[in-house]
Amino acid sequence: MPNANEDTPTTAPSQERQRTVSERLQVAPVADDLAHRFQQAGFSLALVGGSVRDALLGRLGNDLDFTTDARPEDVLKIVRPWADALWEVGIAFGTVGAQKDGYQIEVTTYRSEAYDRTSRKPEVSYGDSIEEDLVRRDFTVNAMALALPQKEFVDPHDGLGDLAARVLRTPGTPEDSFSDDPLRMMRAARFAAQLDFEVAPEVVTAMKEMSDRIEIVSAERVRDELNKLILSEHPRKGLSLLVDTGLADRVLPELPALRLESDEHHRHKDVYDHSLIVLEQAIALEQDGPDLTLRLAALLHDIGKPRTRRFEGDGRVSFHHHEMVGAKMTKKRMTALKYSNELVKDVSRLVELHLRFHGYGTGEWTDSAVRRYVRDGGPLLDRLHKLTRSDCTTRNKRKAAALSRAYDGLEERIAELQAQEELDAIRPDLDGNQIMQILDVRPGPVVGKAYSHMMELRLEHGPMGYDAAVTALKEWWAEQN
Repeated sequence: MPNANEDTPTTAPSQERQRTVSERLQVAPVADDLAHRFQQAGFSLALVGGSVRDALLGRLGNDLDFTTDARPEDVLKIVRPWADALWEVGIAFGTVGAQKDGYQIEVTTYRSEAYDRTSRKPEVSYGDSIEEDLVRRDFTVNAMALALPQKEFVDPHDGLGDLAARVLRTPGTPEDSFSDDPLRMMRAARFAAQLDFEVAPEVVTAMKEMSDRIEIVSAERVRDELNKLILSEHPRKGLSLLVDTGLADRVLPELPALRLESDEHHRHKDVYDHSLIVLEQAIALEQDGPDLTLRLAALLHDIGKPRTRRFEGDGRVSFHHHEMVGAKMTKKRMTALKYSNELVKDVSRLVELHLRFHGYGTGEWTDSAVRRYVRDGGPLLDRLHKLTRSDCTTRNKRKAAALSRAYDGLEERIAELQAQEELDAIRPDLDGNQIMQILDVRPGPVVGKAYSHMMELRLEHGPMGYDAAVTALKEWWAEQN
């Protein structure tokens, strides 16, 4: 971030400070063009919120947020003939969306909103001034505006100072802010993770005291905030805040449940800290940007441990079958948060498979074991590689090196067999039609059993060839009869 206070000490006149900041805020020509159209129609327009914050941080993208005194119907009249595309999904909340020259634009009428304590939907009322609009916003760093086209910097709550200090505060009291929209508590954690900011102590206190209010927010909105947090650059920071304030107990209770109590007679890893380390190590292995599937699997891979913990007589602690229990828990939690069926399936499968590598021991991998590993991983195999490697958090360098070498060996064996056998598309040597023809049977359960048998032979022995496969099928058929 450019030093926002450079050449603008706190003793400088506010007009001078505003002028200096305004000069530094470079906005796209599309914003000035739109502002002139609003001005000609007799309305004001200002760049606002995250757009101003990101511009000051030097990270303004193609998403531009504006606020205006024009009512939604007037916004439509101004924007419709100008935009390349228009959508009215949020018009009930005073927001008109548009696309212009590659920019995603939202124009929202000055407003204030508050939740009824028994409702999940905000009650929207329109305001008449930008100051009234800014005071209702979530945090001071998002309560700054740039009035256009004159480029007047508007900052009634010293968001600029908080931006320079890298701290999250609310324009009014955090209690009022979170009462208006409880989701802002999760947004605090999300912005802490995205921007690597600290959350002001009074805000943290309010989050702890009001965490139960998050329960009136819809699962979809909670999920969306959680996704943004997990996909951020510093997810551990946001997740820790959710756990420490009690919000995680209400939206992702499986995470704080990982903080198993210590026992001087029984030794095991801190599962909560381990899971956060695995998440960070998985992120370090990403190659094509943030991967939500991988990150969720890394975060949730051990959530079955609290339910499966057993104290053994030799002082060890066991978690037998925690991967199977964890997969079921993952599916249940993600379904409750309204994730897509496909994402639920993929993350649950990765949680279920994350120990599969260790089940083969440290010896030489047989061809059969490699084929089964690839078959089980399927299209998730690359993510399974990353998750398995990330799951090694031992401080024992010799043990860590041995595990790494073992997995290197597995990947080498996979590459060898893939070159020989096309492992990515493992199929039996005989398909269903051939099985019916050879056995002279009609479609039915017996065909499925025969196909499964031939698949097992394929995994165990590799490609057999047609003649050998026919012989094996007939031998199996004879045994069945």
